Amino acid sequence: MSSDTGPLYLGFDLSTQQLKAIVVNSDLKTVAQAKVDFDGDFSPKYGVSKGVHVRPSTGEVYAPVAMWMESLDLVLERLAAAMADRGASMARVAAVAGSGQQHGSVYWAAGAEDALAALDPARPLVAQLAPVLAHDWSPNWQDQSTQRECDAFDAELGGRERLAEVTGSGAHHRFTGAQIMRMKHVRPGVYDATARISLVSSWLASLLLGAIAPLDVGDVCGMNLWDMPNQRYSEALLALAAGGPGAPADELRRRLGEPVMDGGAALGRVSPYFVGRYGFAPACRVVPFTGDNPATILALPLRPLDAIVSLGTSTTFLMNTPKYKPDGAYHFFNHPTTRGSYMFMLCYKNGGLAREKVRDALPPRPTTSKTRTNSAAGNDGDGGDDPWAAFNKAVLDTPPLDVAKEGDRAKLGLYFPLRETVPNVRAGTWRFTCSAADGSDLTEFSSSSPSTRETWPAETDPRIITESQALSMRLRSQNLVHPPRDGLPAQPRRIYLVGGGSLNPAIARVVGEVLGGADGVYRLDVGGSACALGGAYKALWALERGDGETFDELIAKRWTEEGSIEKVDVGFRDDGTYQRYGNVLGAFEEMERRLLAQEKYDQGEK
Repeated sequence: MSSDTGPLYLGFDLSTQQLKAIVVNSDLKTVAQAKVDFDGDFSPKYGVSKGVHVRPSTGEVYAPVAMWMESLDLVLERLAAAMADRGASMARVAAVAGSGQQHGSVYWAAGAEDALAALDPARPLVAQLAPVLAHDWSPNWQDQSTQRECDAFDAELGGRERLAEVTGSGAHHRFTGAQIMRMKHVRPGVYDATARISLVSSWLASLLLGAIAPLDVGDVCGMNLWDMPNQRYSEALLALAAGGPGAPADELRRRLGEPVMDGGAALGRVSPYFVGRYGFAPACRVVPFTGDNPATILALPLRPLDAIVSLGTSTTFLMNTPKYKPDGAYHFFNHPTTRGSYMFMLCYKNGGLAREKVRDALPPRPTTSKTRTNSAAGNDGDGGDDPWAAFNKAVLDTPPLDVAKEGDRAKLGLYFPLRETVPNVRAGTWRFTCSAADGSDLTEFSSSSPSTRETWPAETDPRIITESQALSMRLRSQNLVHPPRDGLPAQPRRIYLVGGGSLNPAIARVVGEVLGGADGVYRLDVGGSACALGGAYKALWALERGDGETFDELIAKRWTEEGSIEKVDVGFRDDGTYQRYGNVLGAFEEMERRLLAQEKYDQGEK
């Protein structure tokens, strides 16, 4: 079947600030795309800023669900027009999947199932579905209002590490279980009026399906309610979220529904609403929608031992792994398509912001045509006339760990303009040195204390902060990697960089030196639509997979590297650099431990 008459696959991404839609053909080529920007399209009506409302007094961050309903109609209007401009028809869309901002929840009232099943194509979604919401607002992943609930979750099973063993994560403000528990406590009337609870991903799938869609096998793990080793809900945690120990767990289980364990299952045909209003074919299938983080790893054929490093305002490390080794400092989710595999995720608040502060502390350096060439596209997402030239030069001029000759002590540091989550350390800057040979004799060189004046040159910090961010990823992923082939130390096979910082050659080099990457470090370019693209690929796999054919196998056959990725660093070097960073990994971990202990001591003193 030719590419211009064959089936098409539609992927959505409902993020904090936008709703994106992208259509691909069976060869994974993009046919059309469209988006809605919540601030630009709806801010006057819904009063949102960056897609949300914020209540500083409580730490609540939430979004109007009605705005999302209007956005789905609007994005499909725009997508249908874009497809028509390319000579394509919505009737060719054979399946639809997608993603939603992880952890967010939507509360349906009684009558929602009936309203979804009886949608009138002549009327907009918001007029028909807003009346069957039990709550007009969806708690956003940025919400900070659930500390009391998080403490209860961490304690319920015997501590934070035990919670992580069971659910894949320690308790976090944004996780849905804590949000539901707070809803039950703060707004009992809303909870009592709630017939079903959807995640943002399954809520969007429900609209397309015309029925309440089940939660996805990958997204259900972002709730602190799913028992990962046993692949079922935790009775104790369901009861906790539903009102505390002794509360009926079945009450919340009924509201959530059982998740679908096959990420490629056909949930049913698209609602007649979308057939009549936008020209979808009646046979178009709806496939489970997943979370935005799991969808990211579906945007390319990510094999076990491959990793994605997102270098934006924050930093995220994602890896596909068959090993389940949880820890309270990071996250494990079920892989959204491959049973027996997991998605390992690290999230750091201090990414691009911390690098920018180090950059801005450097003495000014004249920009020349030569430096512009050498650091082409070296911006950390900021644009301008090469604002990163001095930073990049400092990184490349400083040897690894600032060890220039035998006997030099290795330099380590932590640079946190914001309180970090991994590790949970207060804002500040700390500098340490240790033996380069084995990491022994760890000594604090300076701190952010005003009484401490000793420091090293500002030109040293760019190298040390970039190494520090990569060392933290290596420390926490070291038990998940193994030698990719004989004769090599344990490390990722490939490392893919995304985000603004992926354009910076100095950062790419340090990532390769510290994390390795036996087959190299690559910049991945999916045009800012990774989550929507992952959803479209998921829909394609669901319909076109052979018996037993995995997602990665099918996508790898059709995915071409040309135009999608660019090799930006060799990755692992056989000159001993990777091993030298390994020598100080224990010292890096000890540095974090000391700072955590010091903070606890200081809090106790107060």
